[in-house]
Amino acid sequence: MGLLERLRKEWFILGIVLVIAVARLEPAVGVKGGPLKPEITITYIAVSAIFFNSGLSLKTEELTSALMHVKLHLFVQIFTLVFFPTAIWLFLQLLSITPINEWLLKGLQTVGCMPPPVSSAVILTKAVGGNEAAAIFNSAFGSFLSSWQDPAKHAVQMVVPWCLPG
Repeated sequence: MGLLERLRKEWFILGIVLVIAVARLEPAVGVKGGPLKPEITITYIAVSAIFFNSGLSLKTEELTSALMHVKLHLFVQIFTLVFFPTAIWLFLQLLSITPINEWLLKGLQTVGCMPPPVSSAVILTKAVGGNEAAAIFNSAFGSFLSSWQDPAKHAVQMVVPWCLPG
């Protein structure tokens, strides 16, 4: 496989690396209130465009078929909303005995309770040739479930002191 062919195949990862490099060189372009207005372009336009584009490319039969994979959806939701936050909590218990800043641990705990970003789950699944319809369903459903589950997890962590590191 030649270099040009390899670059065409890995265009998405190459694009991510390029964007990170540009952001490192000129961070002011992407800051809140900057020329790209990420508070608008990312929050509303980019996520909407990803879902719209994904929805246009899916056949109704594919989406209906994807909805029938109940075991897959249960696995994904349990892994994302139960296993991963539990693993992060255990990891934080280990980190709490180190001299790491308490606020850094609390921030990691908060991020560990959140669902993965919808747009990246769909884009990465599509990039590797995965089941895009299942990814869209699980991303949307996980975000819907998280709207109730995340506040509950944080409430428990605030009320039960042994849940918090430090």
